[in-house]
Parts: sequence; C-alpha cells; structure tokens
Amino acid sequence: MITEIFGSDAHEMTLALLEAMDAASLVPKGGSVALKPNLVIAGTPESGSTTHPGVLSGCIEYFRAHGVTDISIIEGSWVGDETMRAMRRAGYDEVCRRYNVPFYDLKRDAVRSVSTHAGPIDVCRRALDCSLLVNLPVLKGHCQTVMTCALKNLKGCLPDREKRHFHAMGLTRPIAALAAAMHPGLTVVDSICGDLDFEEGGNPVQTNRMFAGTDAVQVDAYGAELMGLSLSDVPYIELCEDWGGGSTEIAPGDVRRLNEPKDCAEYPAPSGRAASLSRGVHADQACSACFAALVRGLYNTGVKRNDLHIGQGFRGKPVEGIGIGECCRGAGVYCRGCPPTAAQVTAFLETL
Repeated sequence: MITEIFGSDAHEMTLALLEAMDAASLVPKGGSVALKPNLVIAGTPESGSTTHPGVLSGCIEYFRAHGVTDISIIEGSWVGDETMRAMRRAGYDEVCRRYNVPFYDLKRDAVRSVSTHAGPIDVCRRALDCSLLVNLPVLKGHCQTVMTCALKNLKGCLPDREKRHFHAMGLTRPIAALAAAMHPGLTVVDSICGDLDFEEGGNPVQTNRMFAGTDAVQVDAYGAELMGLSLSDVPYIELCEDWGGGSTEIAPGDVRRLNEPKDCAEYPAPSGRAASLSRGVHADQACSACFAALVRGLYNTGVKRNDLHIGQGFRGKPVEGIGIGECCRGAGVYCRGCPPTAAQVTAFLETL
C-alpha cells in the first residue's frame, strides 16, 4: 500500500503521511529510529537535489509524540563531497539544534559485512543496528540509472570505498542486492520538486507531492510510473523484486490519497537531457559524481565531442582521446580531479 499526499509544506505533509500509516507501530517498544535522507551533494532542497528539512522535522515530531526517544539522522554524501557541509547547506543543522537530535556522518562510521545476492557488501553499522530505518529519498532523475528513489538512496549507507565498488560492478546488481538485503521498514519520498534529469539538481520541477510505503520496491515502481518510465528503464527495481526485496505490483486500490492534487502540477516526462548531452562519451565504470560533473559541464558549455573518456575502467590504461577525472590520466589531455567538480569540467571543456 502506498499513501500519497499533495501540498507544499513538507513538515505537515510528513506528519499526515505517518499518522495515516500508523508508522509508530513499526517501532518496537524502546526501539530506535534512524532517518536516512538524500544528501548526495551540498545543494538546497529547492534545487531538486536533497531531501527537504521539513521531512526530517515531521518525522522527529511524529515519532517523539508516539514515545520514541532514540532518534538520529544518518547519511553519507557521494564520493568527493563532505557530508557535514551538505547537511548545513540543506538546513539540517537547524533541525538538529531545534530538536536536539544527533546527526551521524556515515563516512566516519564503522561497517559490517552483509551477505547479498551480489556478494558481501560493507554497510555502515548505524544503518543496520537501528530498530527502524526510515528511508527519505528524493524522487529525481539520474544521469546513469535514469531514476533514483528508495532503492538507490540506500547507497548512502555505504563507506566511500564500497560506493566506488558499486560503480565497478555496474550499479544495477549491487543496488538491487543491497536493498533486498537491508529491507528498510519505511520509505517516505520527497517529490515536492525533484530534478527529473540530474541527481545533483539544478532543473527542479515543482510537483508538490509526497508518498510513502513499507515496500521499497513498490515505492520505486510507483515513482517510475510517476516519471513516465517503464520498469525496463530502471532494471534494478525488478531485479530487487526477483531477489525478495518487495513487489512491483500496484493493484487497483494500492494507492491511497489523503487529499487531491488540485493545483499541483502533473509529472512531466524526463527530458532525457543527460542522455542527449553524454551521447558520444566513452564511459566505463564511471562514478556518479564524476559522470554528473561531466554532464553538467557539457550542458554548461554546449561542447559536443566523441572522444571524451570517463570511468574506473580506464584506470592505468592508455586513453586515445580526452580524459575526465584521475582514472583517465592515461589520456594525452585530461581534466584533473577525483572527482572533478562541474566547474572544473566546465573550465576544462572550454579550453578544448
């Protein structure tokens, strides 16, 4: 069952969703709750990249009102960005002060190996040891996986070295395997203004919608539907279903609306801008942060080339063409950085 609400007040919408779902019943007596937002970069929620702070404050107020005292916020930004800088940029520091709730940078957390269908994966212990993991993703586009929502948001529960390993494995299998193994108990999706093309934001679409469910696979299947995507466009969703992570089925009556959209915008289809901009790029095991910086640089400059190379697959090898990032330093000319920023890539492309 998916519960959906429309509006623009993230705090009040979150409270209404959790009350309607009786979310407190998911926490055992004396149990702990860990809130896992999306802080992929140091960006503002209004840019369409990160979870609104009102989602966090709504969760905290709801669970405290129902007797839960052990509440924390946990997250680790993508490789190349600082989690604490990202949390301040998103306004989470104010939430933590107001409610006296700790924030834990998972880049600094201890890990435990978890057995999955894709082999052992090191997962940060705070994401595993809580009584209820509340997954708080943003529904948005992604330059490599087309869409990111509930299942992919769990990648933030990994140390940086494991995030790099995910890209070496091709993303689809490890994303599905991790989600099937972790089985988050509750997912609350912030799709108020997600960017439908880029995970780093910058092209937000105001849709004024949130939805929640206890089956992360079903939540992602619904998110794909809202974005006008088929399940085949986002293959890790069905793969996670195959591995016991949940069900993609959305039967009549499985979506319960708490109100009606009225003046809220409908979801437009993703423009496909990332795919269009990166056409001709030779990518091999490219990390999200590096690839997104390249896509943004291509967008900023309008450069179109068929000799750009990017990704871990080129590490230590000669590259015939132009390289992006330290993995492609085997090229005669390459953009430095691991990962380079979009500004660095933009400046580099402008010199070509």
